[in-house]
Amino acid sequence: MPGRKGSPEAENSPRRAGGRRTAGRRTDRNQDSTDTAGGRSAGRAKKKPKRGAKEKVLWATAGCTALAVLGGGALYYRLNSNINTFDGDALSKDRPEAAAPDAQGRTPVNVLMIGSDSRGNGNSDLGGGGDGGARSDTAILLHVYADHKHAVGISIPRDSLVTIPPCKLPNGKWTKEQTNVMFNSAFSVGDSDQGNPACTQNAVEKLTNLRVDHTIVVDFNGFASMTKAVGGVQVCLPNDIHEGDLNPNLGRKGKLLFAKGKQKVEGQSALDYVRVRHGIGDGSDIGRTKRQQAFLSSLIKEVKSRGMDPTTLLPLADAATKSLTVDPGLGSAAKLLAFAMSLKEVDLHDVKFLTVPWRYEGPRVALVHPDVDQLWAALKADRTIDGQDASVPADAGSATPGSPAGEAPPAPTPASDAKAAEVKVSVLNSTGETGLGGRAAETVKGAGYTVTSVGNAVGKPRSTTVVEYGTGERTSAEAVAKLFPGATVQPGGRGVSVVLGHDFAAAGPASATSPAPGGAATAPAPLPTSVSGSARSADDDPCANLSYG
Repeated sequence: MPGRKGSPEAENSPRRAGGRRTAGRRTDRNQDSTDTAGGRSAGRAKKKPKRGAKEKVLWATAGCTALAVLGGGALYYRLNSNINTFDGDALSKDRPEAAAPDAQGRTPVNVLMIGSDSRGNGNSDLGGGGDGGARSDTAILLHVYADHKHAVGISIPRDSLVTIPPCKLPNGKWTKEQTNVMFNSAFSVGDSDQGNPACTQNAVEKLTNLRVDHTIVVDFNGFASMTKAVGGVQVCLPNDIHEGDLNPNLGRKGKLLFAKGKQKVEGQSALDYVRVRHGIGDGSDIGRTKRQQAFLSSLIKEVKSRGMDPTTLLPLADAATKSLTVDPGLGSAAKLLAFAMSLKEVDLHDVKFLTVPWRYEGPRVALVHPDVDQLWAALKADRTIDGQDASVPADAGSATPGSPAGEAPPAPTPASDAKAAEVKVSVLNSTGETGLGGRAAETVKGAGYTVTSVGNAVGKPRSTTVVEYGTGERTSAEAVAKLFPGATVQPGGRGVSVVLGHDFAAAGPASATSPAPGGAATAPAPLPTSVSGSARSADDDPCANLSYG
């Protein structure tokens, strides 16, 4: 993704510059000789009057098109030569299942984005680590929803205490599982200058129970080059920043690096911005993560303002791929470009960033339960952080199953405008089987709704579950119906009522976050406002929410 390829910090990889230059010269010579030959042939053909202006334009257009095609081919060749891939066999054999397509055949995508701090590939000149091996202080799990119109990036603090499953070493052996260790230590397993992105991916899958579809690693060089390729990125500082803030070991204040307020940065200055953590807030990595999220938001805004097309993306990819390592599934220019182009319909406001729920545990960071579990469950169910189901098309309200023919759907109330707890639901059991009402009520309460009553329905037993709604309650009824796969929605009575059918009895017990029959996931409990309310949108003010403490 273009936004992420500008992600803070990055990974190293050996280059093959000589091969690229040779390929470029061959293309130029071939083009020159072709143009020359074409000119001689045209001159010998026959004498005729000077070409008119219209004909000159046509010839010029044809020539530019030919050059663009040849140039594009050379660029693709160079990009393919640039890209490094890591060993796919180093991924865990015990991985979460891949996400299933929704009813429209669309599939969500999870992309792990890693920033690598390595002294190799010239990174030491830009501030890369002075010690051997590679480290990763930046990791963001980007969830692109099935509709490809929403995305959320979840920052995982480097000091988070997690379990790292067995990982493959450079010599082919596998490590033992490690518990209660720092998250960023996964990238250093094996102590190589290239880092261990497969191990970090294994750790993220273990932590989230989400299948990571792609992993992208960028080092300092790649990051600096990308910011230059887009002409700089607008950032903001809450106060003046000096050399001593970037390097506390300097022992003095040093010269001014950034003045307070908005400014545009690129190259080394962009790298300094995303790396600095002292002199702002509490000087923690958490605060630095907030500024990195603000930087990525501005980078995405800059790229989208230029147009999500090959004209914009190819130069950006050319800058990025010189210092890029990816999983085998993204190991070509065509695949990278296709993935980036698939995000062109995502609106800036629908790109969110947040940090995984956390708390300090001594000098380290502990993840907060059950908040973090609800976050992973929401992504697994393809729910946006405000509780909406991204797998449902925007116009689905006009074709709700069970609606009477010809009924004009009332104007829906956005889910974000009404808290789930304010939706009052009654549960009625129409099957005659005891215990089902209580089980259904637990499912409803587990999703955050308020259950007002549980009882038996009158009339004939129903074969399928129906959610009935009164005036103005249709949107709430549709949300509740998603807790019961196969349920239909129809008007009737007051408020929202779940009338259980034999399909619910046959389904057996199901929790609010476990897969429902047929592989569909029931709705998880809503995220706490402490999590959803802290998210940054890509169109937010670049001066807002820049530090912690």
